[in-house]
Amino acid sequence: MMVRELDAAGITDPGLRVAYSRSRHLNARYGRTYFLATRLLPPERRPAVHALYGFARRADDIVDDLGDTATTAERSAALRALEERLDAALAGAPVSEPVVRALAHTAGAYAIDPSLFRDFLVSMRADLEVTDYATYEDLRAYMHGSAAVIGLQMLPVLGTVVPREEAAPHAAALGVAFQLTNFVRDVGEDLDRGRVYLPADLLAAHGAHRDLLLWSRRTGRRDRRIGSALAAAAALTRDVYREAAPGLAMLDPVARPCIGAAFVLYGEILDAVRRDGWSSVHRRSAVPRRRRAAVAAAGVARVTAARVGAAMRRGAA
Repeated sequence: MMVRELDAAGITDPGLRVAYSRSRHLNARYGRTYFLATRLLPPERRPAVHALYGFARRADDIVDDLGDTATTAERSAALRALEERLDAALAGAPVSEPVVRALAHTAGAYAIDPSLFRDFLVSMRADLEVTDYATYEDLRAYMHGSAAVIGLQMLPVLGTVVPREEAAPHAAALGVAFQLTNFVRDVGEDLDRGRVYLPADLLAAHGAHRDLLLWSRRTGRRDRRIGSALAAAAALTRDVYREAAPGLAMLDPVARPCIGAAFVLYGEILDAVRRDGWSSVHRRSAVPRRRRAAVAAAGVARVTAARVGAAMRRGAA
C-alpha cells in the first residue's frame, strides 16, 4: 500500500521513501482513528498526512513515553535537539532522522508555514513544565500549539474550494475539538503522567478537583462530581465541533470523506465515554470496531462519488 502511495505522490528518492514509510508506520500503529480516516484520501496525499502525524508522534513520545526513564531535563534537551534538526531540514540541510526528513519534504511540497511547527513544539515543551490549567482560556492558549496548528498544517494538504484563510478558523477548531475529545477520554492516563487537562474552573463548577481525580484513579472508586464534570467537558467539546463543522464543505471534495469520517468517529468517542458511565479516570473508552468499519465503508462510497464527479467535471471542461 505504501509503495502505491509514494508512487502516486511522485516520491522516488529511496531515502525519502524510507522516511515516509517510517511516518506511515507510526500513524498506523498509534493513530487508529486518524489512520483509518487517512486511507480515505487520494493516495498521492496520504504520505504528507503520515509525515505530519509521524513528526507530532515523535515529539509526543519524547514528552510522554511512560516506559522511558529520562528526566525532565533530558526530555527537554531531546525536544530542543528535535527542533534544531527540524530547523536545519526546513532550511535545506540534510538530516538523517526519518520523521524530520519526511516532514521537511512535506512542508516544502505544500508550502506549509514553518511557524506552525514551532508553535507545536512550544506546546510540547509546556507539557514538561505545566501540570494543570486554571481556566479554559488558559487551556485554549496551550491548544493553539498542540491542536489548532495541526488543523492548519493539514489544510494545504487537504485543499479547499474557498480561500484558505476562510477555511482556517474551522480547521483550527477541528484540531481543538479532537484534542478536547482526547482529554475527556484519557483522564486516567494523563493523571499517570502527572497532568490534568480538564480546567480547574470547570472541575470546581461541579465540585471536583485534582485531588478527587487522583483519589478516584488510585482507589478505582467513582464519584458523581467527576461524572458531572466530564459531562460538562463533553458538552463544551461538542460546541467546538459545531464551530468546526462549516469547514467540511470548504474542503476539496475528494478530501471531505477523510475529514468527515474523522469528525464522526472522534465525536463518537464522546458517546463511548458517556456509555461507559463517564469512567475515563479508570478506563479508555473506544468506538466499537464494527462502527468504525461502517463509517469507513460509508467514506469509501463518498470517495468514489467524489472521484466520479471530478472526472465528469474534467470531461465537461
